[in-house]
Amino acid sequence: MKVPMASYYFLLLVLVGATTASGAELCTDFYSCNCPNLLPIVKKGVAKALQKEPRMGASLLRLHFHDCFVNGCDASILLDDTSNFVGEQTAAANNQSARGFNVIDDIKGSVEKECPRVVSCADILALAARDSVVYLGGPSWEVGLGRRDSTTASRSDANNSIPAPSLSLTALIKNFANQGLSVTDLVALSGAHTIGLAQCKNFRAHIYNDSNVDPSYRKNLQSKCPKSGNDNIHEALDHQTPIHFDNLYFQNLVSKKALLHSDQELFNGSSTDNLVKKYATNTAAFFEDFAKGMVKLSNIKPLTGSKGQIRINCGKVN
Repeated sequence: MKVPMASYYFLLLVLVGATTASGAELCTDFYSCNCPNLLPIVKKGVAKALQKEPRMGASLLRLHFHDCFVNGCDASILLDDTSNFVGEQTAAANNQSARGFNVIDDIKGSVEKECPRVVSCADILALAARDSVVYLGGPSWEVGLGRRDSTTASRSDANNSIPAPSLSLTALIKNFANQGLSVTDLVALSGAHTIGLAQCKNFRAHIYNDSNVDPSYRKNLQSKCPKSGNDNIHEALDHQTPIHFDNLYFQNLVSKKALLHSDQELFNGSSTDNLVKKYATNTAAFFEDFAKGMVKLSNIKPLTGSKGQIRINCGKVN
């Protein structure tokens, strides 16, 4: 069953041909002539996947985020290992947790039937992330298109670039700044954790070592995630509405019920507290800033023009 749309729904209009961080240009109508049905094909593929498993929306959004933070939005995360490189799928943040590859492959297959060798995997991933958020009740935004796919990937780059759940606020701010993203972007985009799950091994230290955790919430989590073992047991990042995109994540932070250390760092008596409180009481403000942040995120260092390639199979270089 389709999750109801949220009360607030925003469409962020971005100028066609908006300049990206790399100076290259993406535009929303890039495929208007050579693949005019692209957007409905991707939307249909996302809807099919989320009808089967709503959690997949969070997985596709995360896949796009983890792709863009490692050498730009170039679909490098989709590449399987080869004899020439060890890719990103076994990096610490992705190993046995990154998922949704099959959904992107299915959508790519449908797109290839309609317009062979035209649309990049990177563009499909960017669209799928947006469509997932909208399907789960969140805001929409215009997705600039024209990215091309990388011909390599790097596990070490992924390990160095994707923010870990153990990071302090200072480290998080620096990590996002390295991608050209502001403190507002950091807080708003962290709101993506209003959907999805996390593994016990990623929140164990928070619930056993940190003092800023609600006692009853801590006790409940400790009953499921012991000090050792059960590493891959999953809990909802937003314990209230894990498959609905809303602002309850921020309310959880104010209540000291963040699942991850890095999330609670955003509300811990420091510079980002006021933004968290704003989003906790104002869904419209959160949706607007999240949409703006996603536009910036999806424009990180795209390959355009003659750089890269249009992969036929998202998991393999042509």
